Amino acid sequence: MTRKPDGTWDKSRLPSRHVTEGPARAPHRSYYYAMGLGTREIAQPFVGVASCWNEAAPCNTALMRQAHAVSEGVKKAGATPREFCTITVTDGIAMGHEGMRSSLVSRDLIADSVELTMRGHGYDALVGIAGCDKSLPGMMMAMLRLNVPSVFLYGGSILPGSWQGRDVTVLDVFEAVGQHSAGKMSLDDLCSLEQHACPSDGACGGQFTANTMACVSEAIGLALPLSSALPAPFLTRDAYAVASGEAVVRLIETQLRPRDFITRKSFENAAAVVAATGGSTNAALHLPAMAHECGIAFTLRDFAEIAQRTPHIADLKPGGRFVAKDMGEAGGMPMLLKTLLEGGYIHGDCMTVTGKTLAENVREVAWREDQEVIRPVSNPLSPTGGVVGLWGSLAPDGAIVKVAGMASHRSHRGPARVFDGEQACFEAVERGDYKDGDVLVIRYEGARGGPGMREMLSTTAALTGQGRGDKVALVTDGRFSGATRGLCIGHVGPEAQMGGPIGLVRDGDIIFIDADAGVLDLEVDPAELERRRQAWKPRVTDYGSGALWKYAQIVGPAHQGAVTHPGMAGERHVYADI
Repeated sequence: MTRKPDGTWDKSRLPSRHVTEGPARAPHRSYYYAMGLGTREIAQPFVGVASCWNEAAPCNTALMRQAHAVSEGVKKAGATPREFCTITVTDGIAMGHEGMRSSLVSRDLIADSVELTMRGHGYDALVGIAGCDKSLPGMMMAMLRLNVPSVFLYGGSILPGSWQGRDVTVLDVFEAVGQHSAGKMSLDDLCSLEQHACPSDGACGGQFTANTMACVSEAIGLALPLSSALPAPFLTRDAYAVASGEAVVRLIETQLRPRDFITRKSFENAAAVVAATGGSTNAALHLPAMAHECGIAFTLRDFAEIAQRTPHIADLKPGGRFVAKDMGEAGGMPMLLKTLLEGGYIHGDCMTVTGKTLAENVREVAWREDQEVIRPVSNPLSPTGGVVGLWGSLAPDGAIVKVAGMASHRSHRGPARVFDGEQACFEAVERGDYKDGDVLVIRYEGARGGPGMREMLSTTAALTGQGRGDKVALVTDGRFSGATRGLCIGHVGPEAQMGGPIGLVRDGDIIFIDADAGVLDLEVDPAELERRRQAWKPRVTDYGSGALWKYAQIVGPAHQGAVTHPGMAGERHVYADI
């Protein structure tokens, strides 16, 4: 225990001793006095309170308020909070243009910047608050990498918009762009919809990447139970922020660290929750990357195998009827976890930041008959999960597709229509310059070849908006938004820039997709493919310097999480033990 019987702290094993203890640290302490701290606060553990606050998008605008509430909890529990911010690249704003190249890159930069801030200032513990897609896994990656006592807090979802008597989300606006281009929606209606779709602070309301990873944070044990449920604008969320601050101080006392309790079974629980909620395919990137930070081998294939055996039970958008606010009102993650636990689909003996096991956390949760969002496992929306892995001659390293809500068009065989980059495909779709039955292939959008592995929501939403999303398939070495629906296969590996078969496809080649069997094949004679391979060369991208160039030099393959460093396997010391 690091807390003495008299309530004071023994900092002899805490990182902050390097900046607060002994005569040699008088200059350091002078800085803390300058900021209004007293002798007692300086003698307490320092808790980094990291938020991804910015004014880029509503996903992040409520985070500073919640960070301040976390600090209240830290102070109440007898430690000293140190707030700081890191970046967020918000996908809704970055989508559909060059800005999206920054999105996945930002995940690793968030993890790196939190690590550097914690290391540089000797903080003893971490509460991380995040709102938009990549900021959630980025923050959790930092926790696992540093291995200090840590609690994650989701900033909360946006409230659903209301337009023409129905609930709407930003996905409806993206799809309305396609409806407008097809002459199915007037410009006035499009402008009216855009003004009503996003009425508050908070991340996108469907089971897109932000809400998917928020569910993961509870399932994996890094967040307090039910802390993901309330929408961002609800001031009652602040109670969870205060409780998160208090919880992290208890973890300092007991020195319970993330790698002490997050095991392979924890990642299996997280993957099961993604499958059960029809979550984002991006989780198949983020879970391997998080596992990599703590030395656990967990790849796309592992993710897909768990999804295959997990029933889809949460009826959430984009494939279903309900949004995150409805999920919270139906009992949130505790209800879902209890349902999966009783069905035998998750491990109840995994420890969590509460100091209790997952099973202990949900022991008192009772099934509610008055809700329709979460189904019993005996009556699932589908007997297998909402995401599927595919392998074959076009994807030797694998690919992934979201099938939640897809009652039909789960297989497709058709001629390839090849585009080098998303923009060319989007322009063709806007013009209607494609045929029913085509397989649209967007390549050189992988992590290295893009660089940055862009999401393709603008293109997929346009197809759906035109009413042709079930007439074609789309295959890419890039990514899809959690809001994407239809037969859209992403993460195809190896990516084109690495010499993968997707880089050898030509217009007219036949591609076969079977989401139920997990197959993605290019029906071209191997000898012909070898001739093409001999003539192939990697592309020279537009990025010869800067952050995107650096990322392209070091990023790994998608099926292993698109990671940028050796992870725990290369570790020679643990920050928490300095």
